[in-house]
Formats: sequence, C-alpha cells, structure tokens
Amino acid sequence: MSVIEVSELRKSYAGRAVVDGVSFAVEEGEIFGVLGPNGAGKTTTVECVEGLRVPDAGRVRVTGLDPVTDHEEVARVLGAQLQQSELQPKLTVREALELYASFYPRPADWRPLAERLGLTGKLTTRFAKLSGGQKQRLFIALALVGNPRVVVLDELTTGLDPRARRDTWQLIEDVRAGGVTVLLVTHFMEEAQRLCDRIAVIDQGRIAALDTPQGLIRRSAGATVISFTPSAPLDERELNALPDLASVTSKDGRITLSGTDTTVNAVITLLARHHITAHQLRVSDATLDDAFLDLTEAAA
Repeated sequence: MSVIEVSELRKSYAGRAVVDGVSFAVEEGEIFGVLGPNGAGKTTTVECVEGLRVPDAGRVRVTGLDPVTDHEEVARVLGAQLQQSELQPKLTVREALELYASFYPRPADWRPLAERLGLTGKLTTRFAKLSGGQKQRLFIALALVGNPRVVVLDELTTGLDPRARRDTWQLIEDVRAGGVTVLLVTHFMEEAQRLCDRIAVIDQGRIAALDTPQGLIRRSAGATVISFTPSAPLDERELNALPDLASVTSKDGRITLSGTDTTVNAVITLLARHHITAHQLRVSDATLDDAFLDLTEAAA
C-alpha cells in the first residue's frame, strides 16, 4: 500500500522551477530515501508532502489525504523533523515532550519513547544545554510523539560526528521496526546506502533515477574498481582495450580501472601474459557515491 503518493509535482519561485514534474510513491513500512545535490529540490518536495508548501501543480497524497486541504488530518498521521529546527532555549526535554504530546488527541506515551531514544537522563536538561546528537534524538522523539504512520526526516544527521551519526542510523532502523514508514532526505551516500529500501535521486528539480541502492549502483558506469601498482609499465592501448572498461587513470605509478568483473579478469590475464606483478592489488565494488556522481553528471 502506498502511504505517500506524489505525481507530477511542480513548484517554482520567482519564475524558476525548483521542482519540475517529480513523481514517486512510498510503500508502507519502507525507508524511502530522497537524495540529491544541494539545491536540487529535495526539501521543497518533502515540504509539499508535509503541507508546508502549496504545490503549483501536481498531486500529493499522504494516506490518501491532501496535505493542504486536509492539513489537520495529515498532521495526525505524519510526523516531521525539519531541516532546520530549534526550540526555546530554556525549555527542558520533559516540557518539550509534554507540550508536543498535548497537540495530539491520541499521543504516544512520551516516557518509553524518551527511554528508547536515550533521553530519560536528560528530561530536566534545557534545550540549549543539549549536545547536537541529543537535540537530534529529541527532534526524533517530537516527530514520533503523535503516533504517526509516517515520519519525514530531513537532513537528520547533518553536523553530527561519525559516532553520533551511526547511533542515529540505528534509531531510524528502530523507528521502522516499530511500524513507522520513513521518508528520509539526505545527501550522505553512506547513510542512504545503509538505511534505504529505495532511493529517488533528484537533480535540478527532476527524478534522475529511482531504484534500490544496489540497483542504482549497478547503473554506475563502473560497478567494479581495481587498482594496483604494476612492477613494469603497461601499454596504455592494451589497458584502453580491456572489455567493459568504464575509465582508467594513472597517478604516481598506480593504475585504477573501473568496469565489471569481466574487466577485472581481463586485466589479470593481461598482467600474467606480460609477467607483471600487481603490487598492492585492490578490487572493490562501486558505491552509491559512484552511482550518484554518474547520475547527476548525466543530468547536468
């Protein structure tokens, strides 16, 4: 079942199309990622989903409801953590949770929610005294305190250190395990690759690709990367003639090729034929970074 449906969404500012015909659907129980460069239209898209922006054209539905005309009903089923969020500095964690819970007719019990998110020991701490990771945990709690069916998380881990970021990833997985559908907006490739079931890549206001993380990676020009330092020079013509070769670079005597498994087998055969040893040989799969660069460069 589609919890979120977006069809031919369009939004312009001062005559410039920021979102230009975006369409996607988020299925119940998914972690659905929205990925793209800065200024690609990600946040405007999700703000239309949240009902914070009125689309110029197109159709948006959240559990079958229009976020604009049915805004009150949508607010009861959708929780949101905005890209830029702040609370009154002197507000304590307990006061914030109690305040947000009072906005809903059937809120979640914020006490086990606070415990689940590691906030129990901070209930009397004022917002201004919380660390960046603690603030993010609080914003997740505030997004979930209304017992939503779907939660939108926009650039959740920006500014967090690596440990806090990974702790937050685990929290997102726990949220999904609790039955909540997650719409995750991010520009961190590792985050999207680890968490998302499917990803929509938005570039210049349009969907450049929509697939699983592995599906996007398979679209990369070079799905496999091999690098090594040869014990003797290799003929550039032979390297460029390798099957399925996507790219080849040489720096400080080290050669890096991207292609497929066929490319890897061919270069190993080439080295053996010339009795050349490959020092510090490394073979790795392409990442979502590689796919992202290919997709956004192709759309540029």
